[in-house]
Amino acid sequence: MRVVVQRVTKAQVSVEGNVIGKIKEGLLILLGITHGDNEKDTKWLVNKISGLRIFSDGNGKMNKSIEDIEGEILLISQFTLYGDARKGRRPSFIEAAKPDIAVPLYNKFIDLVKEKNIKISVGEFGADMKVELLNDGPVTMIIDSPEK
Repeated sequence: MRVVVQRVTKAQVSVEGNVIGKIKEGLLILLGITHGDNEKDTKWLVNKISGLRIFSDGNGKMNKSIEDIEGEILLISQFTLYGDARKGRRPSFIEAAKPDIAVPLYNKFIDLVKEKNIKISVGEFGADMKVELLNDGPVTMIIDSPEK
């Protein structure tokens, strides 16, 4: 699994002109799933992200987590995170998991975030989405699950 985590002051996602997910301060997470990913990867990433200290404390140091600030998450599925553009000019997406593997893990990710009592909004899996965000910092992290 691979995520791009962006610290935001606000973010929203639209499908066909309709806003379907919206957050205030928190994290925009782009989630890519590949072959061989499993629930263990999902749990590891949710735990890593929920405890990631990338929000400022009173001294301006990155010392607080999304849980500490009671922030929100906007989760967007993004198979293109496993695009391979090393050869030619058109990326290959064969490393991205098919929906029969990806959808259950995407839903598990959502459930695990909810279990941590973090407010979560989501995009629509497989849809053509428009994502708007105001990146704070900017702070952007790319995190792969262990052994990937």
